[in-house]
Amino acid sequence: MKSSLRKLQLGLVFAAVAAFTAGAWAQDSDAIAGTWKLNVAKSKFKPGPAPKSMTLKIEPAGKGVHLTSEGVGADDKPIATEYTANYDGKEYPLKGSPVADTVSLKRMGPRTLRRTDKKDGKVVQTLTRVIDKDGKSFTVITKGKNAKGEPVDNVTVFEKQ
Repeated sequence: MKSSLRKLQLGLVFAAVAAFTAGAWAQDSDAIAGTWKLNVAKSKFKPGPAPKSMTLKIEPAGKGVHLTSEGVGADDKPIATEYTANYDGKEYPLKGSPVADTVSLKRMGPRTLRRTDKKDGKVVQTLTRVIDKDGKSFTVITKGKNAKGEPVDNVTVFEKQ
């Protein structure tokens, strides 16, 4: 009898954790959906230079997101990338990037996401995104190498439009 009661209690705890986690992930998807603009003044680019502008459009897609980015680089040339990826850690095609050809997404917490970019199967950058509690901005910490092979250590801030 005690064994059955213990299994029931564990089952209820597991269900509550699963429901909370699913709810938190759904909140994250809802919070990240929309149009976001790079705040160049609040961001730091190493080695630089910073792009002149960047806008992200993020839409829910299946069990993940569809992201398009458009902007103007420091050299006044247009920059654009696009991907659709689930939050499952699997690799998905990344279009338009001079640095990587695939992206994978994995949730690290209710407001934190880890993105891993690869080129020819090798990790080139890791991006950690944290949505602020108010949902009005998010910060991305990017570490790895740029297209020239130089070390990258960027902190970028995006604000919801």
